[in-house]
Amino acid sequence: MNPKSRLEIVQIPAGEMKNFTYLVYCPDTGQALAVDPSFGADALLAQIAERGVELRWVVNTHGHRDHVAGNARVMAATGARLAAHPLSLNEADRFLREGTELRLGETAVAVLHTPGHHPGHICLNPPGALITGDTLFVTRVGRADLPGGDPRALYRSLCRLAAYPDATLVYPGHDYGPQPVSTIAFEREHNPFLRCGDVESFIRLRMS
Repeated sequence: MNPKSRLEIVQIPAGEMKNFTYLVYCPDTGQALAVDPSFGADALLAQIAERGVELRWVVNTHGHRDHVAGNARVMAATGARLAAHPLSLNEADRFLREGTELRLGETAVAVLHTPGHHPGHICLNPPGALITGDTLFVTRVGRADLPGGDPRALYRSLCRLAAYPDATLVYPGHDYGPQPVSTIAFEREHNPFLRCGDVESFIRLRMS
């Protein structure tokens, strides 16, 4: 657990596309949310049972199938409700937009709207951490050539994330890098996409 946070973040490998799903919970109250159940619903449910937490929300960073595949299984097993940006999942029980907060105990998890990979993409900001979905990976970034992708929007979203404090932990949506968890300082130094000096150089690199 990050010493500045009262929340625990459990990273769970989730299937053949190297996805990660996450369990975020308050150890004091047992209130929890899950991020992108993906193909790891059973592993996620096992972690929920092991820790004895109450899953309140299933949160999707965006609506691509590899991130939402486990939603129904997890919600049926736990009674959790679905939360996502309206441009991702219009059937969500709660719509998440820029500035929305999800509270677990006394701690807020802030929502950042980070389009570029997907118009409705969000990142989550528990204190001291970013759960970045397909916006930012370890030493890589998400694609911008899929339907709804926008490399200029992705560049702006990445600039936002890169402005977070050095020690901010980065929990990506896929295990695509040299390590499963990173920091903003590491990404600024080692991620070539974050080292682009302007949007045009970013687009050349990302779209090549």
